[in-house]
Amino acid sequence: MDLHTRYPALSDLRARAKRRLPHFVWEFLDSGTGRDKTKAHNREALDAIRFLPSILHGEITPNLGASLLGQDFALPVGVAPVGMSGLVWPGAERHLARMAALENIPYVLSNVASQTPEDMHGHAADGSWFQLYPPRDEDIRTDMLRRVRAAGFTTLVMTVDLPAGSRRERQARSGLTHPPRLTPRLLAQVALRPSWALGMAQQGMPRMRFIDDYSPKTKGLPVNAHVGYLLRTSPNWDYLRWVRDAWEGPMIVKGVLRAEDATRLESEGVDAIWVSNHAGRQFDAAPASITQLPQIRAATTLPLILDSGIETGLDILRAFAFGADLVMLGRGWHYALAALGAAGPAHLADILREDLKSNMGQLGLTRLKEASERLIPSTSG
Repeated sequence: MDLHTRYPALSDLRARAKRRLPHFVWEFLDSGTGRDKTKAHNREALDAIRFLPSILHGEITPNLGASLLGQDFALPVGVAPVGMSGLVWPGAERHLARMAALENIPYVLSNVASQTPEDMHGHAADGSWFQLYPPRDEDIRTDMLRRVRAAGFTTLVMTVDLPAGSRRERQARSGLTHPPRLTPRLLAQVALRPSWALGMAQQGMPRMRFIDDYSPKTKGLPVNAHVGYLLRTSPNWDYLRWVRDAWEGPMIVKGVLRAEDATRLESEGVDAIWVSNHAGRQFDAAPASITQLPQIRAATTLPLILDSGIETGLDILRAFAFGADLVMLGRGWHYALAALGAAGPAHLADILREDLKSNMGQLGLTRLKEASERLIPSTSG
């Protein structure tokens, strides 16, 4: 089967994923929060960025590599952390980590994933990244960081844009609970999706195994909240300093949308900033991540990562034109995995690679950062 003929774009993988996933799993993966306005705005803002093609450059051999924090990557895109990744597809974290290692792109494991850092040994490449939702208890966070380092993760991503839980109404309507419980309603959905059901029968329903090691009783939690909420705190600047002092290695702060926050983070010794609105899953009146990127680029000399709404190689080029040093996808890799199983993520990497080459050729670019020279002024941020 020629995958590029049947599934030439991420939208094709998304459509197939929807047909192969139980409805409650689809809602978990695809939803934002509220009325999904921020999720939609991410797409609209990216589409508004236009370039002016340039001619007579001869044959173009674009350089698609990117470097960040001393690591060189073959593509300017990585795998963003997704909590409970294993609910979307059996063994998701390991499939994605192996693909990232083969493609030489960064992989980020969430601390609310369905695999522990130790489980990823032999799957994630040396030097992979780990995402931390800030635990309240100092002993717990100390032990978490110890385990993460011992498991070979070298870069810490501290997520700071969840000071309060989001409601995620689509997930609640779907009947999804945490941990997932197969009620008669959900079993009826599962029965219609045999590939997913067979995989889960072999692997078992996922749970947050890393978090479970530290979890108190979950009594009293809302049905659409998970046990991680009991461990989490709303961090402040003192908390950030504690983590910076405790972590021996590069530290990235994820969830930044204000330029003044970026400036202060640089002064606090953070190594890179991740511009993100949590892909529209946290606050439904947030600006699109891409629209904030130029202001943040002007406010700091630190490397910048961008996510939220990225779907194509052209989107990656848009992000670099606005000042990004690396781009991350979360949902996209999971659409690909649900669509095609283990072969899906590598196919998506190839889609992004070929789309970047095509669009850089149209613009006469050999390097990603040159994209800013082709921006039409009204879309230059």
